[in-house]
Amino acid sequence: MRPEIITLLMAMVPVIELRGAIPYGVIAGLDVHVAFILAVIGNLIPIPFLIVFTRKVFEWLRTKSLRLDRLVCRLEAKADKNKELVERYKFFGLMLLVAIPLPGTGAWTGALVAAMMDMRLKKAMPAIIVGVIIAGIIVTTLTYGAGALF
Repeated sequence: MRPEIITLLMAMVPVIELRGAIPYGVIAGLDVHVAFILAVIGNLIPIPFLIVFTRKVFEWLRTKSLRLDRLVCRLEAKADKNKELVERYKFFGLMLLVAIPLPGTGAWTGALVAAMMDMRLKKAMPAIIVGVIIAGIIVTTLTYGAGALF
């Protein structure tokens, strides 16, 4: 499979997101700029679906088994843990939650928090987009130096 496709798909995976996709893309031979753009796009592809459908999927999963119900409870607790930042600072809180490239943050976490807060897609998406771009800049700069993107 081509490194461009793998980079794009890696960025769509929770936990890995663009933190893993950008370094992979560059190691696989892509230009830093190409890896950055593909990782940002890949990281954003699942987000609208997560924001719109997470609550419905959670409701359905709860009815299927005790194990899935426990998983949903853990994910909801994770969202609750990060909710205060978003409630307090709104757009900037969600953007910051997504922008910090550390475990437990990122676009998937931001989308989960937005969904649990019943945030509208048109409010959540701009903050998540800006956060993903900032996270990509941070990851690229920390990995390849300040001159890598500019």
